[in-house]
Amino acid sequence: MLDIKFIRENKGLVKNGARDKGYDVDIEKLLKADQKRRSLLENIEKLQAEINKSSKGKPEAKEIEQLKSKKKKIHSWKTELQKVEKEFKELMLEVPNMPAKDVKIGKDESKNFVIEKVGTPPKFNFKIKDHIELGKELDLIDIERTAKVSGSRFYYLKNEAVLLEFAIVKWVLDTLQKEGFSPVVPPVIVKEESMRAMGYIERQDREEIYYLDKDNQYLVGTAEQSIGPMHKDEIFKEEELPRRYVGFSTCFRREAGSYGKDVKGIIRVHQFDKLEMFSFVKPEDSDKEHYFFLDLERKFVKDLSLPFQVVGIVSGDLGFPTARKIDIETWVPTQEKYRETHSCSTTTDFQARRLNIRYRTKKSKLEFVHTVNGTAIAIPRILVAILENYQQKDGSVKIPEVLQKYTGIKEVKKKEIV
Repeated sequence: MLDIKFIRENKGLVKNGARDKGYDVDIEKLLKADQKRRSLLENIEKLQAEINKSSKGKPEAKEIEQLKSKKKKIHSWKTELQKVEKEFKELMLEVPNMPAKDVKIGKDESKNFVIEKVGTPPKFNFKIKDHIELGKELDLIDIERTAKVSGSRFYYLKNEAVLLEFAIVKWVLDTLQKEGFSPVVPPVIVKEESMRAMGYIERQDREEIYYLDKDNQYLVGTAEQSIGPMHKDEIFKEEELPRRYVGFSTCFRREAGSYGKDVKGIIRVHQFDKLEMFSFVKPEDSDKEHYFFLDLERKFVKDLSLPFQVVGIVSGDLGFPTARKIDIETWVPTQEKYRETHSCSTTTDFQARRLNIRYRTKKSKLEFVHTVNGTAIAIPRILVAILENYQQKDGSVKIPEVLQKYTGIKEVKKKEIV
């Protein structure tokens, strides 16, 4: 959440920042609750001081009655304060993180802009196939049988596709461990308080998440949502930062609002595996860490020799906790366009304040950390890009050179029918 002192001193900026992200927040109502809360706290503190002073020595009968009256008044104020505090906290949770100063203002994703293009889309001298047809012919992806078992937007990965997934995972882990990332397999079910603290069940974001109402728990849509709360209520030493993790998890998304989009194939699915980078950093290193994550994402796609573009995300397309977000979109030949495969975001101290995660400076001052997150690899979408960009005229698919030592094979061929 934002610092209430910052909101008091910059209410116009906060109101405009929320509006630029598409959120209508009643800042005046929040500040009114804040003022009432502070007034009650001040009154309670003053009256308690009077009681403490009067309690010294032996009070007379008249003073005893006055003490009783004051204590009754304090009790009444404390009861009122509990209600005001509850309202105040709920209103604070409705305020989104502010867009970073360098984020362009824009209403929605249609205003996102290309920062750079890397690589050239391949040209084929034969009729190309999409990943669905390739997956079926090479016995790598089974969507038809999955429909019987789980419904739409699910899939079975089979044979070399499974080898390819774990090759990608091992390659990415090897790369990130050299950069100081600790690998972790986090839980995929989290409590409501954890998901709320991460800023993912406010407003429209709630529609994307699978909720287990009997248990009041949520299935994660990204490992970020369970890695962030790992250090709830903890204090880092300054020399322990940055604390970097790379989490492997299965992710679950409802894909609410995407009906009719990418219904076929494995680009937009309800369940998929992903490696997610997450970092706790000092505030002054926050932006540097964000662009470091972006450089790592660029490296992964570039080392796979896939054409891609880097896209800046405008204010209206930022998530509730996000201050700045940059995407990478990778070329999908049969669609003749770039599709999102990676994103990286900084949430400044927004999540850390909700989770009460701080660090102690060398001068023994406590400060909130900043958090940064980014996709290392989202398996289904990168598989789509590999299958389609590496397909050959004879129907086979080459394995990217960087992955061959992990897969033990150089290409995927059609199976011979015996």
